[in-house]
Amino acid sequence: MSPMDKKIDAAEKEVLVEVVRWTQKQGMKGTEGGWKEFLDFYDKKFGSSLSDPARRTVDTLSAFLKTFTKNEDSKFLAKVMQFHSNRKAVMELSKCSRDLESPQQKLVRLTVEHPDDPLKYSIPSLIEEEWVVTKLGKKSKALKSNAIVAIDCEMVLCEDGTEAVVQVCVVDHNLDVKLNELVNPNKAVADYRTNITGISAKDLHGINCSLADVQKSLKKLLSGGTILAGHGLNNDLQALKLGHARIIDTSFIFKVLSGLRRPSLNVLCKSVLGYDLRKVGAPHNCLDDACAAMKLVLAKIEHGFDDAIMLRHKSVPETEQKKLLLHGIPVDVPKEELVNVFPKEFKIEFQPNVNVRGRKYSIVAIFDDQQKANEAFERVQGDKEQDSFGRPQKLVSFQLSTGVTASLFVRKMACADPPAQSTFLEEKLAQVEELINKSKKRKTDTMVTKELEELKTNSDQCAHVVEIERLKQELRRKDDEIQNLQKILSAVTRKHGL
Repeated sequence: MSPMDKKIDAAEKEVLVEVVRWTQKQGMKGTEGGWKEFLDFYDKKFGSSLSDPARRTVDTLSAFLKTFTKNEDSKFLAKVMQFHSNRKAVMELSKCSRDLESPQQKLVRLTVEHPDDPLKYSIPSLIEEEWVVTKLGKKSKALKSNAIVAIDCEMVLCEDGTEAVVQVCVVDHNLDVKLNELVNPNKAVADYRTNITGISAKDLHGINCSLADVQKSLKKLLSGGTILAGHGLNNDLQALKLGHARIIDTSFIFKVLSGLRRPSLNVLCKSVLGYDLRKVGAPHNCLDDACAAMKLVLAKIEHGFDDAIMLRHKSVPETEQKKLLLHGIPVDVPKEELVNVFPKEFKIEFQPNVNVRGRKYSIVAIFDDQQKANEAFERVQGDKEQDSFGRPQKLVSFQLSTGVTASLFVRKMACADPPAQSTFLEEKLAQVEELINKSKKRKTDTMVTKELEELKTNSDQCAHVVEIERLKQELRRKDDEIQNLQKILSAVTRKHGL
């Protein structure tokens, strides 16, 4: 067997292993039962005592998957196989020589290599009949395609607890609109989330476009290996019930100084593109968001942004800063009992509109002023952390009147203030000056040391000369570092007019 054949067999086995593990998680059973039951039947020697799929042969893995003879099971497994095969091919390409990759492929690689990628973009836990998986066609050609389209979706909450797509927008690299459709969810809607989606029931009246219609259009747009970009793209793909391997998640491709793994689309637009995507409190605009995602991709390709960027959060009006958001509240916790989260001396009013997401809901608590809101936040008991947008929040537990303990998050409306840019630069300047002073002192000390060494006996001279030479080299290295820091500082100072 040639090395190439061995490589193909290894890749095939890895796909089969993942698919078998997926059937285990789903509790799926073929004509011979589940995986362990099949092993007891198929392998009389080891049986299920050797149940790790990775330790089984390709023939054994294939034989198990062939026991799923029901048409619906076969379709599910075919989709899972296709999904994982495509994803595996993309991941393998990302390991190839980076000198040969295109800027577009680099962004795909940055998405694949992100620490959150396995969690967000692995095989979906539920692949239903409605799911579709795109095909790469001839992989050697498709994996090198540099075509990109960007997508954004708006979703509503349905009465069965699921989310359904109600609008889809797709633009190409020229920001030309390739798809802009309202979509009929074809099931009862519990919450249109109009304050977020900008869509109400009347907007969907008479809309005949279905999810299947959108999937058909997307499969055509993504044929030939076209890359799909978006911000938090996993949410869109989940709602679209679409499996696509060549993706760029704009929340993954920028390094940020705040330490956040996934900055918001609004914050990235402000920090990278220099404009506000939307006004505070305004609903999303699906087309604007798709265009913003594409602009971020193009900015990354053109300008690199390889260094970490300082995020510029949108300012929050004073009227909003006297509020705290309570979210992640179990639906069986009455709104009336939420006052018990805070000390009793605080006067609190709750906004009438409640945002429900599945089995959780959120609500805004309004205080007399910003100072009271800040004080209330500090006094509630809980571990302080940051949400995905960098806003301070605490996980709080409190007791209901029934004696049951409930938990929820209390969050501020604005991000913690980052250090001012000028302060940041001043600190760097002070560090440079300190290094320069140390360097000057080191030069003087080295000169004195050299003069003293010349007075020593010849027997010691050789060892001291070696040490002095080492110190000279160290000093030259430090001087080079200082010169580089001075160049960087001068460039940044000129840019910001300091």
